[in-house]
Amino acid sequence: MLKATRIESKHIRNAAKGEYCTLQIVGACQGGTDTTVLAHLPDESHGMGRKADDLSAAFCCGACHDVLDGRQRWPESEDRPDVRQFYMRRAQTRTWRRLVDLGVISIKGVRL
Repeated sequence: MLKATRIESKHIRNAAKGEYCTLQIVGACQGGTDTTVLAHLPDESHGMGRKADDLSAAFCCGACHDVLDGRQRWPESEDRPDVRQFYMRRAQTRTWRRLVDLGVISIKGVRL
């Protein structure tokens, strides 16, 4: 495995302000925009004292962020590894799409 430079972007982090939660954990999500931050998802780029890359992240309300980071428990109906992975993958994709829409990131060949 190649050790890559951490991908960190102030623009991606700032884009979360005022956005809706893309994680939307049933039984936890607040649904508002006032507590939304860029929350990092677990992946191979994180480790002791190192957050995951800003590409491995999602827009999360305070309640979903607390669940994701283990400060609150996953709602019982959602507490299975496959369901957690579904939420995180969906949230990451939703966040990337929103970042493209906002013009924060671009993908070669994609025109809006």
